[in-house]
Amino acid sequence: MIQALPSPEAVLDRDCEQRSASGYLDAVQARLSHRIVIFQRGKTLVHGHAIRYFDPADVAGKLPAGLLTIYLGKTLPGRHPQLPAGTDLVLKVLPDDAEAAAWASEGTSWAGYREAAALLPGPDAAIFIQAQAVANWHQTHQFCPRCGSATELLWSGWMRRCSVDASEHFPRTDPAVIVAIVGGDDRILLANNFAWESHRYSTVAGFVEAGESAEQAAGREIFEEVGVHLHTTHYVGSQAWPFPRSLMLGFIAHTADTDAVPDNAEVRAARWFGREELQAAVLSGEAIISARLSIARELIEHWYGGRIRERGEDAADAAVVGDRS
Repeated sequence: MIQALPSPEAVLDRDCEQRSASGYLDAVQARLSHRIVIFQRGKTLVHGHAIRYFDPADVAGKLPAGLLTIYLGKTLPGRHPQLPAGTDLVLKVLPDDAEAAAWASEGTSWAGYREAAALLPGPDAAIFIQAQAVANWHQTHQFCPRCGSATELLWSGWMRRCSVDASEHFPRTDPAVIVAIVGGDDRILLANNFAWESHRYSTVAGFVEAGESAEQAAGREIFEEVGVHLHTTHYVGSQAWPFPRSLMLGFIAHTADTDAVPDNAEVRAARWFGREELQAAVLSGEAIISARLSIARELIEHWYGGRIRERGEDAADAAVVGDRS
């Protein structure tokens, strides 16, 4: 029987009912207890193994006026290792041409999600994903899709309204499927994408198309990209993903096919791995697999039956890394 992936607890109370009230964002920013997350070009500031949360006094007079500002929510009790319960978080997005170097000081540096995810604790990773996904949406919805007029930001950053026809637009999430393919001999089929290094392997993923179920999308994507037919699919869990603002629906799927045929458009190579073979390939550096805190890694390790050790990492180190997720 396929068991579900563990579902992480929410980190923030998003205050969905309150954030739509007029003046709510201003009220939050008037509280000295709120903290600020700064983004630019899809990166945030990281100090050590954590997001840098700024006290409003630390950035007073330093941030440009008119920044995209979004209320993320308040921390729930016992959910964040660094922030007290009830701490309001506000996202500030610097323009692309703003000076960024001045913020990266005293051990603080800019990092994108992919490079930071392996280091961040789970709560910070969840906040990073939420912040980047909603910021990505705003960047592409500054104008009304109906008439092309400018939109204004309302609801503390969670709605845009057209200045001409008054149509309302909300941050969207695009469903995508991500599939660990298991053969009749219980080996896993992993793919190498042209956008990656030649020895990086992961599960196969793709967006759900209009009028398509998640299971249908899984079967179509797998056949299109690696040329195998699925006879069984089992949903095992989901993960929000910020590229660009997706909800990854994870499946373990089975096939009777033994020959994989890469499409040579997205997928460069596809390779079957047994459990011992995959662990040995990762330890030797022959293969790189998806980073921890990604659903791709969770699906691979779900099939594997435990934690896959990284190169240069012993079993004790792997257990400590696992505790952070």
